[in-house]
Amino acid sequence: MIEIAGNARLAGLEKDLGLHGFDYNQVLSAFYIGYIVFELPSVFACKLLGPGWYIPSMTIGFGIFSIVTAFCTNIHNISAVRFLLGVCEAGMLPGIAYYLSRWYRHKELALRLALYIVMAPLAGAFGGLLASGILGLKHFGSLRTWRMVFAIEGIITCGLGLVALCILPNRPESATWLSASEKDLAIARVKLERPGTTELIDKFNTPKIAKGLWNPVTLATSLVFLLSNITSQGLSFFTPTIVSSIYPGRSVVSNQLYTVPPYVVGAFFTLLIAYLSRRTGRYLVLYICVMPLLMCGFTLFLTSHNPTVRYAATFLAASAAFCFGVLGNALISANVISDTSRSAGIGLNSMCGNIGGLISTWSYLPFDKPDYVIGNGINLAASTARLLICALLWMWMIWDNKRRSRKDVETEIGSLSMREIQNLDWRNPAFRWKP
Repeated sequence: MIEIAGNARLAGLEKDLGLHGFDYNQVLSAFYIGYIVFELPSVFACKLLGPGWYIPSMTIGFGIFSIVTAFCTNIHNISAVRFLLGVCEAGMLPGIAYYLSRWYRHKELALRLALYIVMAPLAGAFGGLLASGILGLKHFGSLRTWRMVFAIEGIITCGLGLVALCILPNRPESATWLSASEKDLAIARVKLERPGTTELIDKFNTPKIAKGLWNPVTLATSLVFLLSNITSQGLSFFTPTIVSSIYPGRSVVSNQLYTVPPYVVGAFFTLLIAYLSRRTGRYLVLYICVMPLLMCGFTLFLTSHNPTVRYAATFLAASAAFCFGVLGNALISANVISDTSRSAGIGLNSMCGNIGGLISTWSYLPFDKPDYVIGNGINLAASTARLLICALLWMWMIWDNKRRSRKDVETEIGSLSMREIQNLDWRNPAFRWKP
């Protein structure tokens, strides 16, 4: 939906709805208000109701409100609909990350998450292609131009949600396509990596929720994800706008197509980093390595007026912009123990990420075009800050692991009951951080 909004803007959304000045930014912000407010409630609802029901239901709701967007007539009703879209979207990223963590081990999770996260840059690429194709139609029923984009893509989303509702199991035990021995193996593989765990899916427990929220890695990762989403969501919203400012003489369809290649590069790097994480079992070091590409991209935006150079900068920015959505949630999942702590940690991470998304809606402002010095400056500063935070977090995790290795585990927890040991979560001296 983020990418559709950017494409729809080029196709006349602002003119048809009478949007002026900062109205477009306000419409984008409405989405994130719903997203942020309902983030943690959504991930807890996902755990309580079961991902197999909750995720498809939110997908169908998202598709329905996308279709409704096609019939909006002014800033008030489109803002209300986008708020509801944010409510439906709130549980998707943390819900899917949490759901996959029920099935895969730490080293396996990043690559599986990447296959989901990579849909963000691919949605930008495919969204541009699909929008170009849809805009080639004269009409879709009574709908024309940008309204057709929302309606057709909303119908496709509803269809996919209905399919998922029929086939998605809540957990390994309820997967009808696994044999009894395969279910036991799927559960044992995940439990083996979590010290003190006796059950894969535990019940809600306040101490475990607190351990998930106040985990040092969760807090630092959430801050990095906030800064990361200023960039990734900003690119998703404004890449069509940036491209049109680089090539102001090109047609709408031509500029839509120009947005496709940078997103393809972003998808490639997202999968590459996830694959390397799968092979090495590392998260932070890989992210630190790609950050200079992102910083170079925004430096070029700020220092060059050459259209070719500025277009090349979109490739550099896209190459690292979407990676932390994969690495961040995998990092949190690897550094908590219980299912409840994991749901809380991933939920907090996603909520903070969407605060960054809200900031991104105000980073590229109308009066700042065509160079968008403010937006590009904000993104360069955010990129530099998260490089420093990741480097410090990586060094702290290595130091704390050495400190933990000097402790006698039996002396520390020998007198505790099994429930007390489980409630320790990452405070268990047998636990080691996985950077």
